[in-house]
Amino acid sequence: MSATGEIPDIVEPIDPLDTSSVHALQKRSVATLAGSQVLGGVAVAGSLPAGALIAASLSGSEAAAGLAQTFGVVGAALLALPLARLALTRGRRAALSLGYGLGFLGAIVVVVSTVQRSLFGVYAGCLLVGVASAAGLQARYAATDLATPRHRARSLSFVVWGATIGAVAGPNLLDVSGRWALAWNLPQLTGPYLVAAVVTFATVALLLIFLRPDPYRESLRLRGADGPGVVHPRLRDGIEHLKTRPRAVLGIGAVAIGHVAMVMVMVMTPVHMAHVDVRLQLIGLVISVHVAGMYAFSPLVGMAVDRFGRIQVIFAGVAILLAACVISGLSAADDVVTLGIGLFLLGLGWSCTLIAGSTLVTDEVEPRERPSVQGLSDLTMNVAGALGGVVAGLVVWWSSYAVLNAVAAIPVIGLAVWASLPACRRRSNTRSM
Repeated sequence: MSATGEIPDIVEPIDPLDTSSVHALQKRSVATLAGSQVLGGVAVAGSLPAGALIAASLSGSEAAAGLAQTFGVVGAALLALPLARLALTRGRRAALSLGYGLGFLGAIVVVVSTVQRSLFGVYAGCLLVGVASAAGLQARYAATDLATPRHRARSLSFVVWGATIGAVAGPNLLDVSGRWALAWNLPQLTGPYLVAAVVTFATVALLLIFLRPDPYRESLRLRGADGPGVVHPRLRDGIEHLKTRPRAVLGIGAVAIGHVAMVMVMVMTPVHMAHVDVRLQLIGLVISVHVAGMYAFSPLVGMAVDRFGRIQVIFAGVAILLAACVISGLSAADDVVTLGIGLFLLGLGWSCTLIAGSTLVTDEVEPRERPSVQGLSDLTMNVAGALGGVVAGLVVWWSSYAVLNAVAAIPVIGLAVWASLPACRRRSNTRSM
């Protein structure tokens, strides 16, 4: 037992996945999934700002612009559980390929709808592009299917890290992709969606060709839990599974709470800075530093989770998020350096809760039930983020950015109390491999 009272995570029976051949297959799967994250990140990150600009240009309303991003979040939330159900029955390759395939369809719908000046069509396309975001979230869990427990968080974190390139490159392609659209006699703002269509199509091809054998189905086969005559679990079976897994519920809570705190502060920081006429370039710099905190150090976070334990890194994430709320909340709107530090810590704390919480969910749930519970985790995360964005706007309208940071800290403090409960310190009696 550790000094903090948590029984170590790395006491394992003989694992059928702990062989050299499976290790080689796992490396190839993680590389493929990380590549899909790079491509998918370009599609989602590049199209989000373009969708808002298209909606604003068609309607002349800032509220309509915000709805474009809202539909993207709704798309990710609506398809989280169906994609998980498909993973249960057909495997990760089918679920992820369908998610990115719907993203490809959505990008085409946005381009066509923009040409036809159909705002409803643009919203429908944004919703479908959001499904690609749901696939990107589930890709991190696919990286754990063939991983041994002592390397589980590390594998997951490398796939999360793959999103860094896409998150940075996507928005920076707005100008180049716009010129490409004009060359095809299309509206300039459809350029990012042309790029999104190309890269989501490439992502589907990458997954179908290289994610073989399917990591989830292969992990079940190696454990003797797949094949003729084996009944696949239903989605509600995995959800029922959570009733006896308090640490898995904590993992879902850690992911959702870290996400809601991050979204609440992040979405209103540009508005806070714009109130005192801070240049757009400096606002963009602060957000870029925030994105670096979210993704750039995720492999190190994954190593820490494997080395020190899931609960310990959740506590570290709580401390970092609280520090971020204090620093950001006390910063002047034009203090770019201090806000940059606060937003960087906000991203790093999010990374800690995401990776540690996601790994804890995987640890505590039986292999055959994992996709359904993981899908529920992603649904909870997306809904929490959407609600966080709404609450953030209301708090700033009613009070101030400083009060918003204080409000964002409340659920984070609650997470610290939750993780300290005795039921969350003890591992489940049934070991998951």
